[in-house]
Amino acid sequence: MIQAIIKILKVLNSETHPAQISLGLCFSVIVAFTPKFSVHNVVILFLILFFRINLSAFLLGGFLFSGIGYFLDPLFHKLGLALLTVPGLETLWTAFYNATMWRVERFNNTVVMGALFSGLALFVPLYFLFNACVRYYRKHVYARVQKLRIMKLIKGNDLYQRYQSLKEWGGLS
Repeated sequence: MIQAIIKILKVLNSETHPAQISLGLCFSVIVAFTPKFSVHNVVILFLILFFRINLSAFLLGGFLFSGIGYFLDPLFHKLGLALLTVPGLETLWTAFYNATMWRVERFNNTVVMGALFSGLALFVPLYFLFNACVRYYRKHVYARVQKLRIMKLIKGNDLYQRYQSLKEWGGLS
Protein backbone atom coordinates (compact mmCIF):
# COMPACT_ATOMS: atom_id res chain seq x y z
CA MET A 1 0.00 0.00 0.00
CA ILE A 2 2.79 2.41 0.89
CA GLN A 3 4.60 1.53 -2.34
CA ALA A 4 1.48 2.43 -4.35
CA ILE A 5 1.23 5.80 -2.59
CA ILE A 6 4.91 6.47 -3.25
CA LYS A 7 4.45 5.63 -6.94
CA ILE A 8 1.43 7.91 -7.19
CA LEU A 9 3.38 10.76 -5.62
CA LYS A 10 6.34 10.12 -7.93
CA VAL A 11 4.11 10.39 -10.97
CA LEU A 12 2.34 13.50 -9.67
CA ASN A 13 5.58 15.21 -8.69
CA SER A 14 7.38 14.42 -11.94
CA GLU A 15 7.91 17.03 -14.60
CA THR A 16 5.52 15.19 -16.88
CA HIS A 17 2.78 17.34 -18.39
CA PRO A 18 -0.59 16.78 -16.67
CA ALA A 19 -2.18 15.79 -19.99
CA GLN A 20 0.24 12.86 -20.35
CA ILE A 21 -0.62 11.61 -16.87
CA SER A 22 -4.35 12.05 -17.50
CA LEU A 23 -4.21 10.18 -20.81
CA GLY A 24 -2.29 7.35 -19.17
CA LEU A 25 -4.96 7.04 -16.50
CA CYS A 26 -7.81 7.23 -19.03
CA PHE A 27 -6.34 4.52 -21.22
CA SER A 28 -5.80 2.41 -18.13
CA VAL A 29 -9.52 2.60 -17.39
CA ILE A 30 -10.33 1.00 -20.74
CA VAL A 31 -7.68 -1.70 -20.34
CA ALA A 32 -8.63 -2.43 -16.73
CA PHE A 33 -12.33 -2.75 -17.47
CA THR A 34 -11.96 -5.12 -20.43
CA PRO A 35 -10.33 -8.58 -20.68
CA LYS A 36 -6.55 -8.21 -20.72
CA PHE A 37 -5.76 -10.19 -23.86
CA SER A 38 -7.84 -8.22 -26.35
CA VAL A 39 -6.83 -6.65 -29.64
CA HIS A 40 -7.97 -3.20 -28.56
CA ASN A 41 -5.70 -3.41 -25.49
CA VAL A 42 -2.71 -4.07 -27.75
CA VAL A 43 -3.71 -1.07 -29.86
CA ILE A 44 -3.95 1.05 -26.71
CA LEU A 45 -0.48 -0.06 -25.61
CA PHE A 46 0.96 0.95 -29.00
CA LEU A 47 -0.79 4.33 -28.74
CA ILE A 48 0.70 4.89 -25.31
CA LEU A 49 4.20 4.09 -26.49
CA PHE A 50 3.86 6.02 -29.76
CA PHE A 51 2.45 9.24 -28.30
CA ARG A 52 4.70 9.28 -25.21
CA ILE A 53 1.87 9.01 -22.74
CA ASN A 54 3.03 8.48 -19.16
CA LEU A 55 3.56 4.72 -18.86
CA SER A 56 3.82 4.82 -15.06
CA ALA A 57 0.38 6.44 -14.79
CA PHE A 58 -0.99 3.85 -17.21
CA LEU A 59 0.41 0.90 -15.24
CA LEU A 60 -0.59 2.33 -11.88
CA GLY A 61 -4.06 3.19 -13.13
CA GLY A 62 -4.44 -0.29 -14.59
CA PHE A 63 -3.65 -1.78 -11.20
CA LEU A 64 -6.07 0.51 -9.38
CA PHE A 65 -8.96 0.34 -11.85
CA SER A 66 -8.85 -3.44 -12.32
CA GLY A 67 -10.42 -3.94 -8.92
CA ILE A 68 -13.13 -1.42 -9.72
CA GLY A 69 -13.79 -3.12 -13.05
CA TYR A 70 -14.18 -6.47 -11.33
CA PHE A 71 -16.94 -5.12 -9.10
CA LEU A 72 -18.63 -3.39 -12.05
CA ASP A 73 -18.92 -6.59 -14.12
CA PRO A 74 -22.65 -7.06 -13.33
CA LEU A 75 -23.29 -3.51 -14.53
CA PHE A 76 -21.17 -4.13 -17.64
CA HIS A 77 -23.20 -7.28 -18.34
CA LYS A 78 -26.49 -5.37 -18.21
CA LEU A 79 -25.16 -2.55 -20.36
CA GLY A 80 -23.63 -4.96 -22.89
CA LEU A 81 -26.84 -6.96 -23.08
CA ALA A 82 -28.79 -3.77 -23.71
CA LEU A 83 -26.38 -2.72 -26.47
CA LEU A 84 -26.30 -6.13 -28.13
CA THR A 85 -30.10 -6.45 -28.20
CA VAL A 86 -30.90 -3.03 -29.69
CA PRO A 87 -33.04 -3.96 -32.73
CA GLY A 88 -31.40 -1.44 -35.07
CA LEU A 89 -27.88 -2.69 -34.32
CA GLU A 90 -28.41 -6.44 -34.73
CA THR A 91 -27.23 -6.43 -38.35
CA LEU A 92 -24.07 -4.54 -37.32
CA TRP A 93 -23.29 -7.04 -34.56
CA THR A 94 -23.96 -9.95 -36.94
CA ALA A 95 -21.58 -8.45 -39.51
CA PHE A 96 -18.93 -7.97 -36.82
CA TYR A 97 -19.31 -11.54 -35.64
CA ASN A 98 -18.99 -12.89 -39.19
CA ALA A 99 -15.68 -11.04 -39.68
CA THR A 100 -12.74 -12.87 -38.09
CA MET A 101 -11.04 -9.78 -36.66
CA TRP A 102 -14.13 -8.69 -34.78
CA ARG A 103 -14.83 -12.22 -33.57
CA VAL A 104 -11.41 -12.22 -31.88
CA GLU A 105 -12.46 -9.06 -30.05
CA ARG A 106 -15.39 -11.01 -28.52
CA PHE A 107 -17.86 -8.15 -28.90
CA ASN A 108 -20.64 -10.71 -28.68
CA ASN A 109 -19.79 -11.12 -24.98
CA THR A 110 -22.05 -8.85 -22.94
CA VAL A 111 -19.41 -8.04 -20.32
CA VAL A 112 -16.79 -7.15 -22.96
CA MET A 113 -19.23 -4.96 -24.87
CA GLY A 114 -20.47 -3.18 -21.73
CA ALA A 115 -16.97 -2.68 -20.33
CA LEU A 116 -15.55 -1.33 -23.59
CA PHE A 117 -18.51 0.99 -24.08
CA SER A 118 -18.21 2.23 -20.49
CA GLY A 119 -14.47 2.82 -20.82
CA LEU A 120 -14.90 4.72 -24.07
CA ALA A 121 -17.82 6.76 -22.71
CA LEU A 122 -15.86 7.71 -19.58
CA PHE A 123 -12.66 8.55 -21.47
CA VAL A 124 -13.26 12.26 -22.13
CA PRO A 125 -14.91 13.17 -18.79
CA LEU A 126 -12.20 11.31 -16.86
CA TYR A 127 -9.49 13.04 -18.90
CA PHE A 128 -10.70 16.47 -17.79
CA LEU A 129 -11.24 15.26 -14.21
CA PHE A 130 -7.77 13.68 -13.91
CA ASN A 131 -6.17 16.70 -15.56
CA ALA A 132 -7.87 19.05 -13.09
CA CYS A 133 -6.84 16.83 -10.16
CA VAL A 134 -3.19 16.77 -11.22
CA ARG A 135 -3.12 20.53 -11.72
CA TYR A 136 -4.85 21.10 -8.36
CA TYR A 137 -2.38 18.80 -6.61
CA ARG A 138 0.62 20.52 -8.14
CA LYS A 139 -0.70 24.00 -7.39
CA HIS A 140 -2.12 23.55 -3.88
CA VAL A 141 -1.22 20.23 -2.25
CA TYR A 142 2.41 19.86 -3.35
CA ALA A 143 3.50 23.03 -1.51
CA ARG A 144 1.85 21.79 1.69
CA VAL A 145 3.50 18.38 1.40
CA GLN A 146 6.90 20.03 1.01
CA LYS A 147 6.35 21.92 4.28
CA LEU A 148 5.68 18.77 6.31
CA ARG A 149 8.23 17.91 8.95
CA ILE A 150 8.92 14.48 7.47
CA MET A 151 9.71 15.98 4.06
CA LYS A 152 12.15 18.40 5.67
CA LEU A 153 13.86 15.46 7.38
CA ILE A 154 14.08 13.54 4.11
CA LYS A 155 15.42 16.55 2.22
CA GLY A 156 17.97 17.23 4.95
CA ASN A 157 19.35 13.71 4.59
CA ASP A 158 22.83 13.48 3.03
CA LEU A 159 21.74 10.67 0.70
CA TYR A 160 18.92 12.84 -0.69
CA GLN A 161 21.36 15.72 -1.28
CA ARG A 162 23.65 13.42 -3.28
CA TYR A 163 20.71 12.14 -5.31
CA GLN A 164 19.65 15.71 -6.15
CA SER A 165 23.17 16.65 -7.27
CA LEU A 166 23.34 13.60 -9.55
CA LYS A 167 19.89 14.38 -10.89
CA GLU A 168 20.95 17.93 -11.79
CA TRP A 169 23.92 16.59 -13.74
CA GLY A 170 21.62 14.37 -15.74
CA GLY A 171 22.88 11.16 -14.17
CA LEU A 172 19.45 10.15 -12.88
CA SER A 173 16.02 10.88 -14.18
